[in-house]
Amino acid sequence: MASNREAFDEARRFISGGVNSPVRAFKAVGETPPFIASGYGSKITDIEGKEYVDYVGSWGPHILGHAPEPVITAITRAAKSSTSFGAPTVTETALARIICEALPDCERVRLTNSGTEATMSALRLARGATGRSKIVKFAGCYHGHVDSLLVSAGSGALTFGSPDSAGVNANVAADTIVLPFNDVDHVERAYAEFGHEIAATIVEPIAGNMGVVMPVRGYLESIAAITRESGALLIMDEVMTGFRVAWGGAQRLLNVQGDLTVLGKVIGGGMPLAAFGGRREIMEQLAPEGPVYQAGTLSGNPVAVAAGLAALTQLRNNPEIYRRLEVLSARLEFGLRTAAERASLPVYIARCGSILTVFFQKGPVQDLEGARRSNTGQFARFHALMRDQGHYLPPSQFEAWFVSNAHTFRDIDSTIAAAERAFAEIAESSTIVA
Repeated sequence: MASNREAFDEARRFISGGVNSPVRAFKAVGETPPFIASGYGSKITDIEGKEYVDYVGSWGPHILGHAPEPVITAITRAAKSSTSFGAPTVTETALARIICEALPDCERVRLTNSGTEATMSALRLARGATGRSKIVKFAGCYHGHVDSLLVSAGSGALTFGSPDSAGVNANVAADTIVLPFNDVDHVERAYAEFGHEIAATIVEPIAGNMGVVMPVRGYLESIAAITRESGALLIMDEVMTGFRVAWGGAQRLLNVQGDLTVLGKVIGGGMPLAAFGGRREIMEQLAPEGPVYQAGTLSGNPVAVAAGLAALTQLRNNPEIYRRLEVLSARLEFGLRTAAERASLPVYIARCGSILTVFFQKGPVQDLEGARRSNTGQFARFHALMRDQGHYLPPSQFEAWFVSNAHTFRDIDSTIAAAERAFAEIAESSTIVA
């Protein structure tokens, strides 16, 4: 059997960078990525036979854990009828109905294959519905590798975006205004100057791609009001938070609705599936009813839809899952914080429901600049120590951990104990260096 190192070397011969999504290469933590062979419940096993308690959960979809029986049964049954038709199925309607019933702002939805595709389509729809071109986004919020959103802030506090990746056209990036998260003043200034040109504001209601960052009180309500007063649309990117932090997502939890919503991860039950939706009059602008074109050969893939429908059905019919997730996640948060305090190690933990981030700094973290003050060297050491003890964490300081319903109290307590040992070692080595 090949080792992880051998598998990675072989992968790099045929796959760019050896991975099909950059963060999987473990460059941020200076390690060789484990190649995963299997997963069940809260555990995954790599090709070397090492088992880990998993807090990546395929980066969010596995709220029920790996290979839950209802989802696997649904996938198997659907696949036996064919893996794809390129034609409508009644399960698409069933999944769409559950989404629309859970999110009051979604009167109609359109299924896609990925969160990036859904976001791209929502932006096109917003531009088509408003007849405007510019977009407001927030630094640290990631909305997929869409050219117009793969941008960073310009040199001033209120400037149009500049390309954050080679291959992104500067003219496309210039249509995006990048503002600091959790700062209403900058939103007011942007709309005062460019409001007649802005089609939409897009935001993660709870940021998860600079680590978990909560909105300050009144922030979402304020940007919603400013956006709508200008005639623009508010796009809530709930690819990560949708059906993860609560039934119906962050919008239900925080009581702030969007005009359009982007969903992914949990709604696919671990399969490639995403969606965007909104009010009927906006969604009717999509072809074949309206002039905004959007299509996809595999959109509404019957196997992916079956998985998503099974997962959402489990969550809808068993509300105690969310209560259990809150208990498990709160226990993990408290245990990690207590362990860091015992080691006298500056750590700030941000959590909402079953997602959390351990920032290696005092905190609080309210925006991208705050997140960047974290000690990434200490995080890399923590990641390696936790992995050595059989705990699989996201390989970046700026990502979220995910707790699943398959995690047990024993898993949580084991993780806390491992973290206590890791924090103590990091604190001791820091003292020696100092």
